[in-house]
Amino acid sequence: MANYRDPKLKVFTCSANPQLAKEIAEHIGLPLGNAETKRFSDGECQIKLNESVRGSDVFVIQPTSAPVNEHLMELLVMVDALKRASAKSINVVIPYYGYARQDRKARARDPITAKLVANLIETAGAHRVITMDLHATQIQGFFDIPVDHLLGVPILAKYFLDKQLPDICVVSPDHGGVTRARKLAERLGAPIAIIDKRRPEPNVAEVMNIVGNIEGKTAIIIDDIIDTAGTITLAANALVEAGAKDVYACCTHPVLSGPAIERIENSKIRELVITNSIPLPEEKHTDKIKILSVAPIIGEAIIRVHEELSVSKLFD
Repeated sequence: MANYRDPKLKVFTCSANPQLAKEIAEHIGLPLGNAETKRFSDGECQIKLNESVRGSDVFVIQPTSAPVNEHLMELLVMVDALKRASAKSINVVIPYYGYARQDRKARARDPITAKLVANLIETAGAHRVITMDLHATQIQGFFDIPVDHLLGVPILAKYFLDKQLPDICVVSPDHGGVTRARKLAERLGAPIAIIDKRRPEPNVAEVMNIVGNIEGKTAIIIDDIIDTAGTITLAANALVEAGAKDVYACCTHPVLSGPAIERIENSKIRELVITNSIPLPEEKHTDKIKILSVAPIIGEAIIRVHEELSVSKLFD
């Protein structure tokens, strides 16, 4: 590990994904900042900074994954602590942005939680957000501070290119994910197909039709989030019934709640490729799941932001 010699760059973490933060710091060539995340006896969050951050560019690594309220509050308290300790800039690195699935008023009287969280982060004192594969790209516009939106597709594409699978067809599990599927398909030099589905209520999906030719193909389903795995496993089963030779699935954010692991184990999916934007507990590890690290791309983004270089060059 090379040492990154600028003492004004500091990387801190809270409790959501310390292993990822450690990998990012190692990639940059820095030790993690000395801070403690504790609880008062009633459960309130307590942050202690054990080193000076005065005049520093500080990056806080904290996905707002489950338990989302705990991790979001930790992030806000950390930002407040850094602001009051005279950090020059406070950059929050949120590999997984919680509450992103409520990004518009789909029905009367719905909240827009993605905007609420953006307001909270700004009000706390953050100067910049670095995030990855937002559930809806327009969430970038919910902030009035700079947002660097990193993509998981290059990491996933490299993995599948290295596998050299035959007759690939990239599949979007719904109409909303077509842009993501097309980006992966372009990198793999493959056609795309779309699953036309109806979702009667949250976490319940009903497969309708497959748009595109997948007969005899190796299908790769790509999504941003896999939560209960209902959509992805229904899609995999439908693809096999329609003549797909083999089915792989991939996503950036493995929420994998409730019956997700059991569903994946019992599905037609040969392999599920995920990233470590959210830590996967040991009890959820199975032979079907392959974990890729996002630390190199986040580490490079942090160096580029600190050195005032282009972040978009990472995806050229």
